[in-house]
Amino acid sequence: MIAQMEAQQQQLQACMYQYSRAIYRSIKDLIDPYSDQSTQLASRRAVLEQCEQTMERLAADPHYFAKPDRALFQDIRRYFPITAQAQVAWAVTEGVGAAVQFIEEQLQAGALDGGMARCRATTRKGKPCQRTPLPERDYCPSHQHLERSTLAA
Repeated sequence: MIAQMEAQQQQLQACMYQYSRAIYRSIKDLIDPYSDQSTQLASRRAVLEQCEQTMERLAADPHYFAKPDRALFQDIRRYFPITAQAQVAWAVTEGVGAAVQFIEEQLQAGALDGGMARCRATTRKGKPCQRTPLPERDYCPSHQHLERSTLAA
């Protein structure tokens, strides 16, 4: 069981690594072209490091990383000329959005919670319900009425 969880964690880290590299590859050529070679190299390294750190944090603590795309863009925007920042912001938003969607799918499947699925509802305090859903369902017994209301809509 522990070996299986470690294998899932390694697979998740490999996927997140691919997301960070995809973001980096899409924006690396936009780094300030007017700076000297050593500054460009340092900027590329810094951008890559920020992409990797953002993806690692997203994988490690997805519930408490509110706006990862905004955080990443704020961390790397200084390395790009103002004329390229809209394109960088779009690339970051799309790349991080895909990573967030992947993480959410993993959470829904229970891959990140030790192999157990969690109820999709939220409590009165706004926190995710921690109960296990009914078999073949998205909601626990306490929140099963929510599933009926979504089917009717």
